Amino acid sequence: MSHIVYKVETELEADGRWIAEIVNVPGVMTYGATEKEAVTSAQALALRLLADRIEQQKEPTETVTVSIEAANVSQAA
Repeated sequence: MSHIVYKVETELEADGRWIAEIVNVPGVMTYGATEKEAVTSAQALALRLLADRIEQQKEPTETVTVSIEAANVSQAA
């Protein structure tokens, strides 16, 4: 069994929206009115993308545990 950890990076944009990105899962970048909303959306999108990759047999089919953790928060200048 393998264990994969993905980090969610968040940033407060100048317009007040939050952006969340999981850098090592291409295409996972979401916005939200709150940090929690942006992170939740990024987590859901990452899981959908990973599930699609498993279905297309582009990811290992052995048992995998996936964790998505928050990274440091930064604010736009």
